Amino acid sequence: MRPSGRNVDEMRPISIETGITKHAEGSCLIKCGDTHVLCTATIDPGVPRFLKGSGLGWVTAEYGMLPRATNTRMRREAKNGQSGRTQEIQRLIGRSLRAGVDRVALGERQITVDCDVIQADGGTRCASITGGWVALRLAVNKLMKAGDVISDPLIDPVAAVSCGIYAGQNVLDLDYPEDSEAGVDGNFVLLGNGQMIEVQMSAEGSTYSREQMNGLLDLAEKGVTELMAAQKIAVS
Repeated sequence: MRPSGRNVDEMRPISIETGITKHAEGSCLIKCGDTHVLCTATIDPGVPRFLKGSGLGWVTAEYGMLPRATNTRMRREAKNGQSGRTQEIQRLIGRSLRAGVDRVALGERQITVDCDVIQADGGTRCASITGGWVALRLAVNKLMKAGDVISDPLIDPVAAVSCGIYAGQNVLDLDYPEDSEAGVDGNFVLLGNGQMIEVQMSAEGSTYSREQMNGLLDLAEKGVTELMAAQKIAVS
């Protein structure tokens, strides 16, 4: 039995509310159970120096957790410098979102997706990628409406979900009690067409077989399908 009482292939409740902030070109609040992340997308007319004159656009991301996103207060990273974990997560978000973008169609502009964790209960990086795509989609919609881009630069939706082996069972969408005790933990980032962008899997105090890995991927595909259905509703 999972601590939450969910079935092994059951997602936490998902909700995505758009238009959360007044000034951002795209914004949403994604809730995956008790993990809540505010995602905003900002359009900048320029690109990083290494892309100037290339005709290519750029999508990047930043990630952070509010001091009381967890059960004890964390010090603000702005005062102390970003941790290695934060840097790794925001790079993951950025490259995941870029995988679904036609950077030629985007043109020489940059879109920055900010993912701020308001409340954490496991799976914050996956929720950030899933909500980050919604904010990105809304920002691109504004570019298209204004006629600033000719063709849609978003190739396919991008979403992510965690899966792991908890109490000897393959389970979908780990919350914190499961994540902290899982023998194997994985994050799966997929495109809408089923192609994989990134898989992060690690064993902690346990190992896993090829059969178990395939089972986790099957669960991830199911979870991502549900997340993309929620994305579609949010941006429609």
